Amino acid sequence: MDFSLTDDQKALAAAAADFARAELADHAAEWDATSHFPVDVIRRAGEAGFLGIYTPEEHGGLGLSRLEASLIFEQLSQGCIATTAYLTIHNMVTWMIASWGDDALREAWVPAMVAGEALGSYCLTEPGAGSDAASLRTKAVRDGDDYVISGSKMFISGAGATEVLVVMARTGESDSGAGGVTAIVVPADAAGIEYGKNEEKMGWKSQPTRLVSFDGVRVPVTNRLGAEGEGFKFAMKGLDGGRLNIASCSLGAAQQALTLSRDYMSERKQFGRDLSSFQALQFKLADMASELTAARLMVRHAAWRLDQGDPEATAHCAMAKRFATDMGFNVCNEALQLHGGYGYIREYPLERLVRDTRVHQILEGTNEIMRLIVARRLLADGVIESLQ
Repeated sequence: MDFSLTDDQKALAAAAADFARAELADHAAEWDATSHFPVDVIRRAGEAGFLGIYTPEEHGGLGLSRLEASLIFEQLSQGCIATTAYLTIHNMVTWMIASWGDDALREAWVPAMVAGEALGSYCLTEPGAGSDAASLRTKAVRDGDDYVISGSKMFISGAGATEVLVVMARTGESDSGAGGVTAIVVPADAAGIEYGKNEEKMGWKSQPTRLVSFDGVRVPVTNRLGAEGEGFKFAMKGLDGGRLNIASCSLGAAQQALTLSRDYMSERKQFGRDLSSFQALQFKLADMASELTAARLMVRHAAWRLDQGDPEATAHCAMAKRFATDMGFNVCNEALQLHGGYGYIREYPLERLVRDTRVHQILEGTNEIMRLIVARRLLADGVIESLQ
């Protein structure tokens, strides 16, 4: 069993760290304070290859593994968590279109998305359908060679500033559940789409989050991903990787918080001694590092399982997401405590790290839903034994 990274993987992580330092870190606080969505920097991320990380090479992406994507997102998030989180969403949308769109649909969108010329948003959650995604009510009614879409989506990242939406809509009867959901690619400027206000959020302020309303929006049937009724399956496949992506952002946040805490403890004096000389604080730092290391191993193991097509990959992704996002928030919060009053003011990045990581426990499936996914698998015959 070899846990070491290859030279190529180390180079990918180093390239992402360089981009984070050059393009993200020095601007993250300003973007947060002004709620600025840095589209120009996101397009440069496309030039660096970070907008098609696991999109297949034959469609213009890098064709990397989910493990390698995790390495990249962990490094990028040390520059700006909120911007990196949007990059993970864009990567998922690009991959979905490349994976399940027909040739014409891929050609229309994927090259531009990989290059950063077109940005994407993922539209699943609704005002009345969050954790129970299979109960969504947005409808797509077949009318000749078109679908006519009506309904609304809530908490959509990038909405109003992106060019393409992947929309989960009900094409079956209202009681058709998960089997009646279809994935459809919709141009973001299509007639009948309206965007709500940019929500005032606790964190993730450098990306817009809006309600998206569809009122008789007409798109060709050829904009469908896969067959009718396959949308929920695609959404869940996307979320397996999405959970690892957001877990990786939590790893990066925790790593930054740990580094800042070590530096602060070495520089700050109280009672005539460096903070680093107090055993209680040494123990706190040790616990933070231990939890981060455990979470990193879980995320990388789950990514490996997903890359291998393991039948229990979904449960492993859910476990990793739950543990890493809880850990990420806790480590950032402990780091803020170590900084005392300085951690609570905006001159220091700790309060932003705490705010930005809090939502990771909610999105891509709440951590309560992660527990439900895992528990259901554990109750199946032989699954607990397979975890050994």
